Amino acid sequence: MKVKNVELETTLAEKVSEINFSGVIHVENRTGTIHTSAHGFSNRAESIPNTTNTRFGIASGCKLFTAIAICQLVERGSISFQSKLSNLLNHSFPHFDREVTVHHLLTHSSGIPDYFDEDEMDDFEELWVKNPMYHMRQLEDFLPLFQDQQMKFNPGEKFHYNNAGYIVLGLIIEKVTGVSFTDYVEDHIFKPARMDDSGYFSLDRLPANTALGYIDKEDGSWKTNNYSIPIKGGADGGAYVTASDMAKLWQALMNGKLVSKVMLATMTTPWIQSDNETDWYGYGLWIEKSEDKIVKYHVMGYDPGVSFASGHYPESEMIVVISSNKERGPHKLMYLLEDRI
Repeated sequence: MKVKNVELETTLAEKVSEINFSGVIHVENRTGTIHTSAHGFSNRAESIPNTTNTRFGIASGCKLFTAIAICQLVERGSISFQSKLSNLLNHSFPHFDREVTVHHLLTHSSGIPDYFDEDEMDDFEELWVKNPMYHMRQLEDFLPLFQDQQMKFNPGEKFHYNNAGYIVLGLIIEKVTGVSFTDYVEDHIFKPARMDDSGYFSLDRLPANTALGYIDKEDGSWKTNNYSIPIKGGADGGAYVTASDMAKLWQALMNGKLVSKVMLATMTTPWIQSDNETDWYGYGLWIEKSEDKIVKYHVMGYDPGVSFASGHYPESEMIVVISSNKERGPHKLMYLLEDRI
């Protein structure tokens, strides 16, 4: 076993060097932590290294938090998965189909327009030219970017990844609970999961031990992502977490501490197939299947200066968390780990 670990450490180190990875790799199973390591700088200008306790932005990796919050409200009887958006919010959505449900929003099958459609736009930064990112502090701030647009397809017709759908889910959480989305998640998900170092932090008020995100240019120059992403994260992404906190989230979720085991089964049902024949989507998470067997639940996130991959492997109960303050790297390391362990 020890030889295998040495081999794993060596192989990981080689891949980290090859791709010039900046971030944290954390792997654990039933017996505890198998591997944890930090690489690169959290602040390049000051040469401050990343540590295993550094907080990283995880972009869309935290759509899972939004889904958990919705499932908690369903368990309380406040809403149902078949509740219709048209009955839940008072905001104006003049062209939205009145049959869009919470289930459609959770599974990216609502057909509502997106404020950032990854099929139509390549550069997330373009959004903030006409809509300055420093104004994007509340979920309502995103509404003018999509609320008056036409539907893309009929509700339930197909899977099409949609950030705006999760903004709407966040607004539903705020309406039902009477508190801000970020406060709800921090109180009802982060606290019970003991994610003590994680939160939705504003870019102009980042706490200590938080990595700045870096955008690398082809000529070797770089810049931070301070003007490239919304100033504060929300229901579609943007929380900051440590790798060990994310592992705690998986543990708490899978052990029934955040939702019941019955609700967990609903969350982790492969509701809809994505464009990739092995990838399905549940509520807030991706599900990888092989010959009708679920081999992996996972989340991922990409923003300018951010990349993130994390998975739970049900058979071995292994958890992998790979956070980076660069735009690529985690998935190459994740695939390597899956091959080796």
